[in-house]
Amino acid sequence: MKHRLSILLLLVSYAAITCGQIVFPSPNQVEMKKGKLTLRKNISMYTADTTAFYVSLLRSEVLRNSSVKWQSNASTAHICWMNDPSLPPEGYKISINPKQMTITASGERGFIYAVQTLRQWVSGPAGKLTFAYADITDSPSMQWRCFMLDSGRQYQRVSTIKKYIDMASLLKMNYFHWHLTEGLGWRIEIKRYPRLAQIGGSVGKAEEQHGFYTQEEIREVISYASQRNITIVPEIDMPGHAEAALSAHSELGCFGLPVEVPQHGFTQNIFCAGKDEVLTFLKNVLDEVCELFPSPYIHLGGDEAPKGNWNKCEDCQKRIAALNLKDSHDLQLWFSAQMANHLKQKGRKAIFWGDVVYQDGYPLPDNTVIQWWNYRGHKDLALRNALKHNYPVICSSNYYTYLNFPLTPWRGYAKERTFDLKDLYLNNPSNKACNEKNPLILGMSCALWTDDVVTERMIDQRLFPRIIGLAEQMWYQGEPLDFTRFYEHVLQKKEWFEQQGYEFGPALKSEVPQDYKWD
Repeated sequence: MKHRLSILLLLVSYAAITCGQIVFPSPNQVEMKKGKLTLRKNISMYTADTTAFYVSLLRSEVLRNSSVKWQSNASTAHICWMNDPSLPPEGYKISINPKQMTITASGERGFIYAVQTLRQWVSGPAGKLTFAYADITDSPSMQWRCFMLDSGRQYQRVSTIKKYIDMASLLKMNYFHWHLTEGLGWRIEIKRYPRLAQIGGSVGKAEEQHGFYTQEEIREVISYASQRNITIVPEIDMPGHAEAALSAHSELGCFGLPVEVPQHGFTQNIFCAGKDEVLTFLKNVLDEVCELFPSPYIHLGGDEAPKGNWNKCEDCQKRIAALNLKDSHDLQLWFSAQMANHLKQKGRKAIFWGDVVYQDGYPLPDNTVIQWWNYRGHKDLALRNALKHNYPVICSSNYYTYLNFPLTPWRGYAKERTFDLKDLYLNNPSNKACNEKNPLILGMSCALWTDDVVTERMIDQRLFPRIIGLAEQMWYQGEPLDFTRFYEHVLQKKEWFEQQGYEFGPALKSEVPQDYKWD
């Protein structure tokens, strides 16, 4: 009996250690070993570059500012950083044994992700840090792993943008899609046209709807993200969702008249495609955008652009006739092609929402990428049409990657626009499409749109814990855990994420209290 009790205690102890080492997203290969490496206040470290950001990230987030002594010999260090060019660009290995911890990668990206894993692996107070013995080998399933934040409808402070860049890097995402222009706000300073931000940044009437980002602030955000292996992809929406811009420059619309800014949804007031001066204006805007953002990708929107004004506009109708276009949808394709070709001259790719490929028409250039979103309205039509035309695709179906959809009805979100962690984990159309392993499918994005006035204080409870499930799908290459076990792991990790400053909302519809307030 005593012997059995000892074995049971040993098993419970080992289970506690392994439970404590839950990492999201899950590493692809983990070989656990018995024992743990304990590092005390004075830690020795070997690296070829003591100034690298990943070293300072390890020191601040894992070693908790313990003192570090640099070693010239790898074999004598507690922590050793080693380069291995044979590893994938974002892959890494971690080996923790009684002698030392060795972190191996082919470059900065892999080292960053190794640190993000170690942040969740370490246990114990500062001054006595413990790391369970293990060999970890890891690399991503998807090339494109993205979080999108809508700063167009709602303005967020720069510190808030950085908070969610930190989150994206922690969850091993490598793109941050920044939605910067919208009917309710133009958030990017354009030096050539200052009225865009000065007027267009203040057209909203609700809380946190006034503001824009100076070019200096944008450069600061880009640099912050780059250190964390995040590429910022800016979105300048055109021709639709343009009411804020048209408030500042009414001449960019079809009729040159003042526009009403909708507090919800969108209107017929879009950029005029028939006037050459409008195209010149928007190309000048994109010139400044490209000067600011080093991203190979610039998002040009293209969704929800009603054509009522174009159908009445003499300039638009003349353009359709002169180019022998079929209709106003064809005119949008032509307009989109002009903007994409302008980006192509600068060596950039143009991303468009899937609306542009619902119908065939004027050909888009070969630097076009399609972002599939409207599963609710059109199922996988945009995905299939894009693949048919050999356009690369980013999957971000509103079922189930739009995290503004709450778990239960709220304001403009009826029951059919709700989902929970289980829905996305088991039935995400974007994940199913990515699992087809079509080389044209780049990967997945998830989004937080700020419709219906989602202010800063509301963001976390919409993202967490559902975004953990999406990160798992983007990264992990192995056989998914069954949902019950996955959810158990999420609950075990909840306190850790909250310690990092991210507040959890409910995970399952069945858990939402009747009086729960999403705002």
